[in-house]
Amino acid sequence: MDAQSYSAALTELRTVRDAIKKARAELTRLESDRDRRVVQAAAYEKAKAERIAPASGLSMADVVTLAPALAPDRLAADSDTAPQPPPPCEAITTQAADETSPKPAPHPQTVTPTKSTTPPRPAASPPLAQAAAPTAQPQTPRSLPAIAEGTAGDAWFTHTPGLASTRPNFTQQARSTVFLDTSTGILVHRNQTHRLDLGAATAADILTAVFHTIPEGVERIYITAGDPWHHDADRYPYLRDAVAAWLNAPAPGWRTDTGRGRDRMAGHFVHARNPVGRYQREGGEQHVEIRSVGEWFDLDGDDPHTVRDAFVLLWQALRRHWDDAVLMGSPSQTGRDLWTRTIPQRGQHADGFPVLSEDLRGLLHATAGQGRNELLTPPRVPAQLPHLVEYDRTFAYAKHTWKSPVGTPRRITAHTFATWSEKEQMRALYGCGHWQVRVTVPDTWNHVGLLPAPAPGDRAWHYPATPGTTFTTWAGGPEIHTALTNPITPWKIEILDGILWEDGKPLDDWAKKLKETWTNLSAQAHFQGNPQQARAAHLASRAVRSILLYGIGSFAQRPRMVTGTTPRAMERDVPADAEIISFDDALITWQKPTGFARDPNAHPEWAAAIWSAARAALLTQRHRDDDTYAGALHTPPGTVVAFRTDALYLTQPQNWPYHHQPGDYLLKGRLDGPLPAPTTEEELLTLRDTGRTALTATGREA
Repeated sequence: MDAQSYSAALTELRTVRDAIKKARAELTRLESDRDRRVVQAAAYEKAKAERIAPASGLSMADVVTLAPALAPDRLAADSDTAPQPPPPCEAITTQAADETSPKPAPHPQTVTPTKSTTPPRPAASPPLAQAAAPTAQPQTPRSLPAIAEGTAGDAWFTHTPGLASTRPNFTQQARSTVFLDTSTGILVHRNQTHRLDLGAATAADILTAVFHTIPEGVERIYITAGDPWHHDADRYPYLRDAVAAWLNAPAPGWRTDTGRGRDRMAGHFVHARNPVGRYQREGGEQHVEIRSVGEWFDLDGDDPHTVRDAFVLLWQALRRHWDDAVLMGSPSQTGRDLWTRTIPQRGQHADGFPVLSEDLRGLLHATAGQGRNELLTPPRVPAQLPHLVEYDRTFAYAKHTWKSPVGTPRRITAHTFATWSEKEQMRALYGCGHWQVRVTVPDTWNHVGLLPAPAPGDRAWHYPATPGTTFTTWAGGPEIHTALTNPITPWKIEILDGILWEDGKPLDDWAKKLKETWTNLSAQAHFQGNPQQARAAHLASRAVRSILLYGIGSFAQRPRMVTGTTPRAMERDVPADAEIISFDDALITWQKPTGFARDPNAHPEWAAAIWSAARAALLTQRHRDDDTYAGALHTPPGTVVAFRTDALYLTQPQNWPYHHQPGDYLLKGRLDGPLPAPTTEEELLTLRDTGRTALTATGREA
């Protein structure tokens, strides 16, 4: 093959690559539609897997996986009688005192939780047989990492030398900011309004129009409406591809920014909904970024004037607590910067908060999930719902910042845990810890799952609830404590390994100030007589929520992904370990992982503890002043339709207290049925939006 033939072959390969990418997108859509139709067909009372399988082109095993109710009774019976794997020799079993199974060998210690005992297992019934069916079809779940054995693992329990969060000795510089509606061309700069001709609203058009109107220089352009990066979305199989093409399109006189001074942000950030374009003028010092205001709050037709007023109110409210407060480009950046300014100048943590070893940070990244997102479909809920009621926990994460891990972590092996008294064990599980456990769902369980498990396929986590199911996972102390002390029946928990920190309050001052800011802005929104100012105050209060929410998320510090571009003619220069995420006739856009950066504010242990507490509160939460409880476990079985981070979707309304405090369950939507149970996220969100509209229209919103 000569050079000309080689070039021709590469051209043909690119054509095939483009066709494959489009075909995969269509195939994914069709497979999702097929799976939805299989679930719908399975709802028929006389449906049989052996008839649905050939009609759908799936195997019977695949059909049963999608619709567990179609499993033959024999499979369930086999699952009932299948032997359970033996516990590890060093595991500690926490189970009910009157459990009828034989006592383990002397080396494991049996701990009795302080809750009602587990009733004897009833004979197998059809509902139980249906629930057990999925375990008859083995799937390979993700394999979660574990702490290395022996001294190699013990070496993880330290801090990264020379890396700690410390209070800054400088003040952030404010950026000159404008607010632009690209659908109308209205630009708001300070108290002035301009109307721009944006042409096709490319990045080049926006930069040209803005700097022609405000020649003295702008450093940040917030897009309030129009989403210009989506204009050519129908030309691309994925929204992300359209965004990447928009960001990387030629902008005469500008190039991609490479960063400056203390601001290490460089290059574009490709995100399907809220991208960031960073540009630097050729041969000059002018730097500017184009961002979506959607990072801060959701808009509902608000004009750029209202959005600017919201940012002004936000800054003024934050300055009451931080005299050096500056609004940075994103809520996560702002949140972390404000937190560093609450690090004590005297006392135990005056030298800052040291960063964990990279090994422990990597372990937490892989084993500590964020919010719970789960849709329960028939037969776990009725095929026809009497109602769909949405409860959303107000400013939820703010309720869980009062206690966080500090100090050098300790490794708690199963053997160490076994030597402790029951009181010491429960104190440890209630403290700041992250535990590797083997979990068994009680034989009589008939409610939602309690603990996350690594899920097969693309989903990160699922929540096993089938009676008798055993799985190994990692979970935080709040969730383990909930599994052992839940109001229905305790789960069996075997401690395999664990990480335990001292209890501290590194986030308490920061969170209290943000909660006070949120309360103040929420009150302004309620009592303000001017509708535009009331709306601006409401948006500002939502921005405070984003500062705390995304600030906590930024502590998690995921491995860095570097995004870059290479001219199509120089394709061989694309890094060997890079993933191509989009391409056009001129450029190839790629990304590759670069591991963990030396970030002095990386504290994944804080994010993990808050996420675990928030997931536990979705299950059960005590309201001391009202002497009552709220959460999924305080509803009848079959009532929970979905979990979505801070929200519960139920088939029945609940009389839960709401006092406008962080963590309270707010009635946010209600739709009266009967109505078909949602079987996809899209269907759930459609019903959610309809329910919110209906509740607002009837004036029943709390």
